[in-house]
Amino acid sequence: MSANTWRQPTGDSDLPPEPGQAAPSADGAPGAGSGATAAIDEPGRSARRFWSTRRIPAAVVALLSAAAIGLLLYDVVSVRAGRSAMRWRRRLAEELATRPLDDVWVIVGAAVAMALGLWLFLLAVTPGLRRLLPMRQPTGIPGTGEVRAGLDRRAAALVLRDRAVQVPGVQSARVAVGRRKVKARARAHFRELEDVRADLDATLGEAVTSLGLARQPTLTVRVRRPKKG
Repeated sequence: MSANTWRQPTGDSDLPPEPGQAAPSADGAPGAGSGATAAIDEPGRSARRFWSTRRIPAAVVALLSAAAIGLLLYDVVSVRAGRSAMRWRRRLAEELATRPLDDVWVIVGAAVAMALGLWLFLLAVTPGLRRLLPMRQPTGIPGTGEVRAGLDRRAAALVLRDRAVQVPGVQSARVAVGRRKVKARARAHFRELEDVRADLDATLGEAVTSLGLARQPTLTVRVRRPKKG
């Protein structure tokens, strides 16, 4: 497995075992060794976010830079060979020499260049891949130091939604998973709203913990009655 391995669960069966519970083996029996169970149940090291390779911005910048530099070098070589410079370069040199710094087009050009530079700088210093949530790295297990796991936010929302609709009284549920918050909205067609909210809070809190995320998100639960008619 590579260092950028990430997994995407599609149901409750992909969730890691509950804290203090051994992982089942292939024949359905619990894990045989207590040492392995203890190693998995440890909190683990804090995992860093996944970094995007930024292939499209890098390719666009590289192509535009190569085209501009190639055209400029061609014109310089052409002038050195005794030909006249291209019209665009003569016009550009004239405009740069005659236009004042407070001209509108000079200010607009500087603002555009500054915005593009700031955008490229932000792409260089930010991780990206916001849809991937880093998971905890277990300690005490040999060979796991180079393995990084990530959970897709949409897959996590699907798992939590499936857990929410299993709560008695819940007619439908919507779950939004962010990097720091999990927001759940449910509609209850019977039972008291406070009872449904308490059961949802407990069930989803346990499910969020079992996802094994490196940063535990806060949970917000809202329950209401379905609209009449």
